[in-house]
Amino acid sequence: MQGFDLTYDGFDPASETLREALTSTGNGYFCTRGTAEWEDMGSVHYPGTYAHGGYNRETTIFDGYPVLNEDLVNLPNWLVLKLRIEGEAAVRFGSVELLDYQHTYDIRFALVRRDLRFRDHAGRVTTLTSRRFVSMAYSHQAGIEWTLVPENWSGRVEVVTALDGRMTNHMVARYRELEGRHLDPVSPRTFGPEIIALKVQTRQSNIYVAEAARTQVFLGERLQLNGPVGVERSLHQMEDYIQQVLAFDVEQGKPARVEKMVALFTSRDNAITEPLTAAGRHVLRYPRFDDALDEHQSAWTELWDSCDIQLPREPRAQLLLRLHIAHVLQVCSRHTARHDAGVPARGLNGEAYRGHVFWDELYVYPYLNLRLPEITRALLLYRYRRLAEARAAACEAGYRGAMFPWQSGSDGTEETQQVHLNPLSGQWDPDLSHNQRHVSAAIFYNVWRYYQATDDLEFLRDYGAELMLEITRFWASIAHFNLGRQRYEIHGVMGPDEFHEGYPGAEQAGLRNNAYTNAMAAWISATMPQVLDLLPASRSAMLRRYLHVTDEELRVWEDMSRRMYIPFHDGVISQFEGYADLDELDWDHYRATYPNIQRMDRILKAEGKDPNSFKVAKQADAVMLFFLFDHDELRAVFERLGYGYDRDLARRTIEYYDRRTSHGSTLSFVTFAGVLAGLDPASSWDRFLVALESDVSDVQGGTTKEGIHMGVMSGTLDLLQRSFMGSSIGDDGVLRLQPRLLDRLDGVALCMRFRGTSLRVSVKGGELIVFAQAEGFRWPLRVGVGPDIHELSPGGTCVFKLPAEASSPPPRDAGDRR
Repeated sequence: MQGFDLTYDGFDPASETLREALTSTGNGYFCTRGTAEWEDMGSVHYPGTYAHGGYNRETTIFDGYPVLNEDLVNLPNWLVLKLRIEGEAAVRFGSVELLDYQHTYDIRFALVRRDLRFRDHAGRVTTLTSRRFVSMAYSHQAGIEWTLVPENWSGRVEVVTALDGRMTNHMVARYRELEGRHLDPVSPRTFGPEIIALKVQTRQSNIYVAEAARTQVFLGERLQLNGPVGVERSLHQMEDYIQQVLAFDVEQGKPARVEKMVALFTSRDNAITEPLTAAGRHVLRYPRFDDALDEHQSAWTELWDSCDIQLPREPRAQLLLRLHIAHVLQVCSRHTARHDAGVPARGLNGEAYRGHVFWDELYVYPYLNLRLPEITRALLLYRYRRLAEARAAACEAGYRGAMFPWQSGSDGTEETQQVHLNPLSGQWDPDLSHNQRHVSAAIFYNVWRYYQATDDLEFLRDYGAELMLEITRFWASIAHFNLGRQRYEIHGVMGPDEFHEGYPGAEQAGLRNNAYTNAMAAWISATMPQVLDLLPASRSAMLRRYLHVTDEELRVWEDMSRRMYIPFHDGVISQFEGYADLDELDWDHYRATYPNIQRMDRILKAEGKDPNSFKVAKQADAVMLFFLFDHDELRAVFERLGYGYDRDLARRTIEYYDRRTSHGSTLSFVTFAGVLAGLDPASSWDRFLVALESDVSDVQGGTTKEGIHMGVMSGTLDLLQRSFMGSSIGDDGVLRLQPRLLDRLDGVALCMRFRGTSLRVSVKGGELIVFAQAEGFRWPLRVGVGPDIHELSPGGTCVFKLPAEASSPPPRDAGDRR
């Protein structure tokens, strides 16, 4: 890695699907994996294109039982370009001798490039350079450029350009027994001699998808200035596949260039009559590749101006941060804001988790809130539009309010699978993760943090408050009052941990009094009255009338905020009631026996043991509380509940669970890095570096190829701004900053947009500098470091002297690091 480039030298079949995921190109509307254009789907390569909202449901029969699953559909493959020399078979990696090969991903512009020099079986040496982008300037546009140079030969070549609608969803091995056909053919067609087009339809959701491609050839000494040349064209089309073969002569040493400009539309798009006509019209009007690329690069340059994070003292961390920024923006851009889209946990880069929306958005929004809040606003509307389904789910379960699903897709119904394949044992086990009701708490938290960062009272008034009211009502209905304890309790749920689905030997699923869930419910109950007080009196009264919110409900919420039960043991917060009674795991044994113990649940089940019996966690659970709330916020929650909250509770609890967590989720590295930032900065930085490497180095041993992890990528960005720069926004409306690890952060610079005003924040020489742009300045803003608070004016700068203790302690011995 150098500069803005992620570069792979040499072709490695075993790593190709990982490289394809990491070099995906997208624009927040659709995304395409970084597969070589000349390769077909198989064990080495997996071409995949995915668009927000492109879901379809199919049924698989297991032993006579129907199992329904919804997937984000692998759309028709628009990449197809193949080279045939002198009428021979198409060139593929496996059919030629590679003399030189380099696969490069330009992070700055999400541009994938391949440079290969090869010798075919006839001794002909050829150089081929491929460049490809999905336009950030125009959401429906993509382009490929080939530059072909015959080094020691002249002759006739054929370029096959195609649109392939025969795609299926078969990337993830553990899903391959499930139905993967999602597309039915509709029709191919042409728009003049240069343009081919294809239309397909999803089998159940009835979404029409159309692609059109214009392919042109440029020859001569001045390729960039010459117009396209006439070539011999032949057409082949079926219902689900269409191709043109472009035949032309090339001369030794003289370059030839092929451009393929592509348009992609679906029937879910706005301002079109139907997608096939739209695709054909648009691609006909598209500019040449270079001009389209210039527009694409300009759009990315604008994004980097507001989204970049500069970390000059840590070059590898710097590059990985930028890689993560690029991937987050390819899934969540301004184009996304124009569509009904959520945040798929694995982005638009693969088929893991079937493209579903989980709670990972909790880790995504903090970065967007302070840079592109209009995107967060639109993504939160994805939840609001599915409020009716959440209400119905709560009602069917016997609750009130809104109960959002653990996995969400097209319409907001519960998409969590009924069974889950354990790849170690080969067994299909029941999947009970739908009991993770805390996703509703995450949605409430996300709305509140968005409001704090933006002061967007309009959103709170029109959408947010209704969401929050119905979520609060749900928690009040799922809780029950224990007369013996004089406390409210919540039973039958799972926490973020996921390894514990119930109690050992119990017939009934779920846990009692998961600490994270109960504490979040208490915080929600205390926060909801503040939300109502922020609304205009007429809107607050109308919401109460419309939702039939009674005074008695408000009283119960107030009571819950003071009397939720939180379990403790041995001076730490218990993950759930009864956790202290579980068996300790022999961690040394399992580390010595297995090369990777992150998925201890699968290991234990394969050994015939029950993960519910052990003090082992997939990821942070009770520790999440210290990640989401700062010390003063969490102390207020616990003291309101009548529990003691000494300053050492966080350290004790975090250390306790750190020793008992396998980090089976990449989110766990982010969470522990965040909570340790103020307690053990050296260890926190170590976890931060692991989180940064988790996708690019595929630390989970094969999961990244199935799709990037949106939570960990955006989480690392949040760690920099919130945990290391110490940014927080309190109820008083002050943006507070408290940088740590100054030896690492010296020279760091980042931009923020706080309540409509663009700020540039930097650390240099023991000082924190905050500059407010005059353009767009909305009203006086207050910024503080500790008790030192300043008011910013348009074009003004505040300089804060940082305390020496903000520097990190010396690193511990490597043997002490976890």
